[in-house]
Amino acid sequence: MIPTAESAQGNRRATYREVLAEPRFRLLFSTRTVAITADSLRITTFSVLVFAATGSALLSALAFGIGFLPQLFGSLLLGSLADRLPPRALIAGGYALECAAALLLALVRMPIAASLGVVALVALATPVFSGASSRLVAQWLEGDAYVLGRSLNNIAASGAQLFGLALGGAVVAVLGPHRALAVSAALYLGCALAIRIRLPRLEPGGFGGTPASARGEGGAVRASLHGAAGLLLRGHTVRRLMLAQWLPPAFVAGAEGLIVAYAGGRHFAPGWYAVLMGCLPVGMLVGDLLVGRLLRPPTRERLVVPLIALMGLPLVGFAAEPGVGVSSCLLLLCGFGFAYGLGLQRPFLDALPQDGQGQAFGLLGSGGMTLQGVGPVCFGSVAAGIGTGGAIALAGGAAVLTAGWILTWHPPTSFPVSHGARSPKPRLCQPLRTMYGILRSRTTHGRLMPHDR
Repeated sequence: MIPTAESAQGNRRATYREVLAEPRFRLLFSTRTVAITADSLRITTFSVLVFAATGSALLSALAFGIGFLPQLFGSLLLGSLADRLPPRALIAGGYALECAAALLLALVRMPIAASLGVVALVALATPVFSGASSRLVAQWLEGDAYVLGRSLNNIAASGAQLFGLALGGAVVAVLGPHRALAVSAALYLGCALAIRIRLPRLEPGGFGGTPASARGEGGAVRASLHGAAGLLLRGHTVRRLMLAQWLPPAFVAGAEGLIVAYAGGRHFAPGWYAVLMGCLPVGMLVGDLLVGRLLRPPTRERLVVPLIALMGLPLVGFAAEPGVGVSSCLLLLCGFGFAYGLGLQRPFLDALPQDGQGQAFGLLGSGGMTLQGVGPVCFGSVAAGIGTGGAIALAGGAAVLTAGWILTWHPPTSFPVSHGARSPKPRLCQPLRTMYGILRSRTTHGRLMPHDR
């Protein structure tokens, strides 16, 4: 097949400057970065408050993770709202809701159970406005620009998490935990006002979503459950691509949750556990930057399997219980492998039905967050029997097995590279070519055929 102009455009490598030249993306990008900083500040401060009030490590850990675990249920029950309601109201309302929750925790002395309930209720709604935001990015950025937009979000998320953790410690030390929560509320409020004032008003039908006339058909919960069932149960391709984006980070999160215990068991000097924990996000930042900026779209898609293997294989090295220096290098390499997700962005977007993208993005994010909350619990339980080094190695082995699972996605005899361009000869890492072949056989102009909806 001769590559068309469309395929050449799809394979063209975009630049970060081109992505940031889109003013609407810049607005969503900047507010999301500030909101992630506020999230890190609120989460750590709330965990400190709970531990100070109860002295319970378990409740402190629950306070840390309670904002993640309910998100999958929120996506299943409310996810269709991301496609049924105006996006500006959803995104601004989401930040306003986060602001109200942080203010409530800062100003009202509630029982611990009530405080946890407030954070959990906000987490239920998070997939709705995050899905609406991701849908707008997918509509406004095309081709490789969309992938680089996701790359920029990943880079900013890693940096904002590190900054938020550092800011949290400083603000709590200077102002105290309650005032620190008020600072996070102020950051959320700034994000809500920026979206409300600067984001154009769009109806769902105006950006490719559910038409206004259809928003009242059926309840939100029924529509959300039906849409999630269609994506996960009937959409074979979407289900595979979601699992490919969920499982490796969940396994690595399980290993990450054991780093403190590993450092303590190996009697590392005080403070080294923080260095080890910082190696993963640093590796993620560098990996996303290099893979997103230097490699062309087809190359990124071919490197998905090797990069997933790179996430897992360094963790297997912890079976030998290495020292601080080697452990740091292994975790850096593991973090670099997270760039595999960039090679899945276009296949995933092409596989989605046009009228359910908001819910799909919300489900993708919430499912990933929930599994990353479950991972540490599972591998922490295993560590009690085989030790922390062995449990970290087991988590790495599970990530490698995920790469092997993708290798079972058998290729057709010929494979059209991104958007119709056929590769002239066999290349390494056939599974990603396979994945795109499956997508192209089931899609027409980026939309699923009726039997896959």
